Amino acid sequence: MEIAFILLIVVGVFVVRSLKVVPQQHAWVVERLGKYHATLSPGLNILIPFIDQVAYRHSLKEIPLDVPSQVCITKDNTQLQVDGILYYQVTDAKRASYGSSNYQLAITQLAQTTLRSVIGRMELDRTFEEREIINAQVVSALDEAALNWGVKVLRYEIKDLTPPAEILHAMQAQITAEREKRALIAASEGRKQEQINIATGERESFIARSEGQKQADINQAQGQAAAIEAVAEATAEAIRKIAAAIQQPGGEQAVQLKVAEKAVEAYGQLAQKNNTMIVPGHMGEVSTLIGTAMALFKGGAAREP
Repeated sequence: MEIAFILLIVVGVFVVRSLKVVPQQHAWVVERLGKYHATLSPGLNILIPFIDQVAYRHSLKEIPLDVPSQVCITKDNTQLQVDGILYYQVTDAKRASYGSSNYQLAITQLAQTTLRSVIGRMELDRTFEEREIINAQVVSALDEAALNWGVKVLRYEIKDLTPPAEILHAMQAQITAEREKRALIAASEGRKQEQINIATGERESFIARSEGQKQADINQAQGQAAAIEAVAEATAEAIRKIAAAIQQPGGEQAVQLKVAEKAVEAYGQLAQKNNTMIVPGHMGEVSTLIGTAMALFKGGAAREP
């Protein structure tokens, strides 16, 4: 009974040591008698107990690795405190096991040295502006070296760039001065535009007033011309009617009578407006005046075509 129980235990130990279940996204490296034998894939795998041994277990997932903060010196001799993080993935479990004694430490050290080299070729201002270029150059250098370690560096990101306090103060003063400069420029541009708008408005207003005055003068001149023409037309029409009436029978006698009335009316006005009344030497001169007026009238009528 005891022998059977011991055999059962031995069989159980053999089964446990011979059956290995590898999780998904993992790779186990098996050594047979101290020498690389195989890489186990996810799932159930059978080993030879006491001969095969799982020496290394690797995760094939993307792994973040924090790169310790370090001081880098830029091209213009400015110190920068740089902190970053990289992401890598094991692509070859065999190389990851035997290519380096500690591939994580190797990647970290290489990332730091590469970062110092890249930043050393840049001036301070460029380091803040070209983070993507720095990240790409670090990844390129790491990925080339990490191939021998069975690792692929996917990306590197700078978490923080911290210059010394004096540089920060100077940068803050520069930013403040630049903002004040932009504010002054914006204010001056606003005043300039304001003056331009005022001048443009005054010019357009003057042009509008002058155009209005010009049109008013034209309208007034046209009105005066139309009035003069209308008066002339009315006068000419009246003269034509008078001339036509004179040519009628008894027209000349009517003219003589009208002239005589006007003469008598004129003498009457003299009597009202002056204390002294002036009369002709004899009243026959009145008839003479009327006769002279009629002679002039006949002479003018004779000259008409």
